[in-house]
Amino acid sequence: MSKLVPPHGSSKLKPLLAPAEDRDAGLAGATELTPVPMTTREVSDILMFALGAYTPLDGFMGEADWRGSCVDMALANGTFWPIPVTLSASEELARQIEIGQEVALTDGETGRIMAVMTVNETYTPDKSIECESVYKTTDEAHPGVASVLRHGPVYLAGPVTVLDEGDFPEQFSDLYLSPAESRAVFEEKGWSRVAAFQTRNPMHRSHEHLAKIAIEICDGVMVHSLLGNLKPGDIPAEVRQEAISTLVEHYFVENTVVQSGYPLDMRYAGPREALLHALFRQNYGCSHLIVGRDHAGVGDYYGPFDAHHIFDEIPNDALITQPLKIDWTFWCDKCGTMASMRTCPHTADDRVLVSGSKLRKLLSEGGDVPDNFSRPEVLEVLRNYYQGLQEHEKVKVELKGHSAR
Repeated sequence: MSKLVPPHGSSKLKPLLAPAEDRDAGLAGATELTPVPMTTREVSDILMFALGAYTPLDGFMGEADWRGSCVDMALANGTFWPIPVTLSASEELARQIEIGQEVALTDGETGRIMAVMTVNETYTPDKSIECESVYKTTDEAHPGVASVLRHGPVYLAGPVTVLDEGDFPEQFSDLYLSPAESRAVFEEKGWSRVAAFQTRNPMHRSHEHLAKIAIEICDGVMVHSLLGNLKPGDIPAEVRQEAISTLVEHYFVENTVVQSGYPLDMRYAGPREALLHALFRQNYGCSHLIVGRDHAGVGDYYGPFDAHHIFDEIPNDALITQPLKIDWTFWCDKCGTMASMRTCPHTADDRVLVSGSKLRKLLSEGGDVPDNFSRPEVLEVLRNYYQGLQEHEKVKVELKGHSAR
């Protein structure tokens, strides 16, 4: 019997990917169906369905589940779920679709058929409820709010069968583990307590410090890199993979780190997104999620440790996967090492706050990176990437919110 945490809300994983032998026929039949184009966020949700990362969902949410996840962080049946997973459409398209009709879900950018869905409900959501509940703001400058408002005014709901995972499995063959596959890796290693480390950056010294704290109290760490859409100026996944592999090779004990990736687009929902990250890491077999400063935040919309506090506000039985709440980490010149507010007695003048945004800014501008920001072997990988960029590919990195401190 497995010693890993069970899947969320279910006794077993629920991957919604059709069996390999059925996909070609399914795709051929889907060409005859009404196409529903998806945004990049919705495509990323389809991929999470395929993997079983969204267990126990069987498709895009109906109105009761949408409202429940927004307002109460729970589905209509009471299962904990902190962020709605929905499919949008224009009013014109929605009028053409009948209840019970099967439709083809396509990548809105390429037209590629990704899945089929039986539409069992259409509804017009009050998006102000979604924005205020999930993002704690209706400010259209917030990227998550802007995304909600850009999506179509009508939501379609129903069970999904995924027929195509796109290019991810081939493009990221070494990283693209499903929850079933990550669980198999952990089982093979004999791990039962596994911490997930969420990142969209190469790992700098602060990240390394967080991961090593987790290794002290768990059997190992899964470095789980975001493979979905990033913000302009972010470092591509393949470069991050090389940088993280280099760090692990030189500075971690062998067999304490598993490197993996997942295809979800960031929603920048701060505390709510931290809960979603813990939820699907439970499906991946992780007993803990490292939650540091400003987890999944953007700008000044959330406090630096709001993502810590929200775990204290949910029912005790909402999640099995628990947060590893780690305070602000930094390099302290007087301590001569990485430290946190809980371990360092010195002043701000002695501390160097390390962030991915600061590191990207220094590298993109060709500036000198202090030794206490990142390991030299990692910096070599990143400098090679930035030196290879053409002028039109360069993006000015601006420090905002907590990263500007």
